[in-house]
Amino acid sequence: MFKAIILLTRRDDATPADFREWMLVRHSPLAKQLPGVRKLVFNIVENADTGYDGVSELWFDTREAFDAAYQTEIGKAVAADSIANVKTRLRLFVDEQPQIG
Repeated sequence: MFKAIILLTRRDDATPADFREWMLVRHSPLAKQLPGVRKLVFNIVENADTGYDGVSELWFDTREAFDAAYQTEIGKAVAADSIANVKTRLRLFVDEQPQIG
């Protein structure tokens, strides 16, 4: 299983409430449509001293499936929506190693 973790920072003109509304109400319906996504979790960061406002976790069968999803029209729309609504977006591709659960 391939996992992407995306660290997001809100735009300077957005409040934490604005960011939360964008991520959970406007962006989530788009991201749920990504072809091949197996699991999707959005995390709102509550401790402001981290420099990040949100963390997205996306699971796909393979890295190729992830790349293919973002080449589709909905994938391009998801990426464009993110870029338009965040200040920074750091994508981490990880080899998840569950220890409990």
